[in-house]
Amino acid sequence: MAKEHSFDISAKINLQTFKDAINLVDREVSNRYDFKGTTYEVNYKEKEKTLVLIASSDNKLDALKDVVVAKLIKQGLSSKVLDELKVEDASGGTRKATFKVVDYIESKEAKKITAEIKKLKLKVNAQIEGDSIRVKGAKLDDLQQVIATIRSMEWEAPLVFENMR
Repeated sequence: MAKEHSFDISAKINLQTFKDAINLVDREVSNRYDFKGTTYEVNYKEKEKTLVLIASSDNKLDALKDVVVAKLIKQGLSSKVLDELKVEDASGGTRKATFKVVDYIESKEAKKITAEIKKLKLKVNAQIEGDSIRVKGAKLDDLQQVIATIRSMEWEAPLVFENMR
């Protein structure tokens, strides 16, 4: 009897790594010459899963976004972890950008992923289980081919492949 192997596709992020990246942003920006004497703020709200960036101008806000993305990538997180909700004026003539922290796969995108897996015509079974997709199959090579194919495509969520058994 053949043993069945499986893995999960999800968009979970390591929250501690994310917080570390945000702390590194604050530390780097406080030492940068172009931010000396200007007001800026990096505020992560854990309960609402939002990140708020406040800077004195649009240029400073863009620079702050670039630092955040660079630190996330350096910590091994995708830049897709952040979804920009809005950019608006804040008090004192500053600009404020609000980002949603994405740590789940939307159901519409999960359906697209399972459809792509079925298009491969491999002997694997993909089913949506809550906020992840479980892929099962008898051959490890088939599962690895699924991972390689899905990873090569462009998705909205920051996909993580885990629990390979």
